[in-house]
Amino acid sequence: MELQPNTIYQGDCVEVMNALPEKCVDLIFADPPYNLQLQNDLHRPNLSQVDAVNDHWDQFASFAEYDTFTRAWLTACRRVLKDTGTLWVIGSYHNIYRVGAKLQDLGYWMLNDVVWIKTNPMPQFRGVRFCNAHETMIWVSKHPNRSYTFNYKALKAGNDDLQARSDWYLPLCTGPERLRGEAGKLHSTQKPEGLLHRIIRACSEPGDLVLDPFFGSGTTGAVAKQLGRHYIGIERESDYIAAASDRIEKVRQVSPEALDYPQAPPRRVAFAILLELGLIDAGARVKLGKRDIYARVLANGVLEADDGTRGSIHRIGAHLLGAPACNGWDHWSYQDTESSEWRVLDNLREQARALLADQ
Repeated sequence: MELQPNTIYQGDCVEVMNALPEKCVDLIFADPPYNLQLQNDLHRPNLSQVDAVNDHWDQFASFAEYDTFTRAWLTACRRVLKDTGTLWVIGSYHNIYRVGAKLQDLGYWMLNDVVWIKTNPMPQFRGVRFCNAHETMIWVSKHPNRSYTFNYKALKAGNDDLQARSDWYLPLCTGPERLRGEAGKLHSTQKPEGLLHRIIRACSEPGDLVLDPFFGSGTTGAVAKQLGRHYIGIERESDYIAAASDRIEKVRQVSPEALDYPQAPPRRVAFAILLELGLIDAGARVKLGKRDIYARVLANGVLEADDGTRGSIHRIGAHLLGAPACNGWDHWSYQDTESSEWRVLDNLREQARALLADQ
């Protein structure tokens, strides 16, 4: 089958994925049937029926049948996922542990489990258990020692310079975002766009291809399009496909200048290059922080402290500060020849990068 990005394929997800080219997708988000295994309908105190407990696509005869189903689609996912890609699976306590075991059996490498904590969960109507206020997502890669996309710095910057955590507080899908049909909710387990927004931003780059093998109401495709990614959806139900297609058609992509396009990592500049480019002279004195601690620049790019100790700008800085480590670019300063002001060495490194970029 020819790969056609931004397409919803109708059919069995295993059959469709096995027909796609190998290693063609960058990220997979899977929201499989939860296999709720409820024997009776569940009703609220007002006698209205709770959604998602009687959907025909969530019916399995046994745990063994569900396990066979899980192994099949996870195997197909592994086939189409790039070696540098990752897979997210979401589930509840009914199925996520069985899915996790199959992931490990198939050789996936566990990266994190992430808890989606629902800020507006459905109450436990019968009052016989805790209110089920979360779902679990498992994030895996194909290999333990291969690189994969994780936009750590962007996530941290967007989180007030704090590390992004594995507990995500997000509301259920409600209001205008919830797709509705003649009988009410179109899809009983529609996921909030905020959830996919965070996953796609974290684990893909603009232009990447995101696959959702249980496409449902199309949340993955809608968010992928908004964020400048491509998508592939696989779905059995024609009603869901029609609604998802209409939904995605209305989505407008974020302007390219506002997307978090990846930037090439800064070119590495060794301290000795500053000497080679004439940005600092051998014999120059450099100052450590705001203290009266100095060292001399040697012609080979090594610093010599006043006590005779020699080493890199990092090692000598740590030695003189009595610290386990030191980023010499930020701690050492040079004296500007024109203004006589002391400026951090990192200014010279940026000048060196600019000069090297022009070559």
